[in-house]
Amino acid sequence: MTLEQAILEAVRGLPTGLQQEILDHATRLRDEVADKKPLRNVKGLWTDLGVSLSAEEIHAAQREMWKNFPRNDF
Repeated sequence: MTLEQAILEAVRGLPTGLQQEILDHATRLRDEVADKKPLRNVKGLWTDLGVSLSAEEIHAAQREMWKNFPRNDF
């Protein structure tokens, strides 16, 4: 028995009022899934801002951030 068949069998055994509640809930779930937009690719996240960093600039920023790590003064 497939999942769809099991769901149908379970719903058929319920009174009409509960079947309507299940239909309403399923409709709500379907609408929530349809409303979700796909995630943007991280590589293209800043393309419209015109930001351009070279590998050397990134390495320089990393060296600056990590130059005092680990600290022993606390």
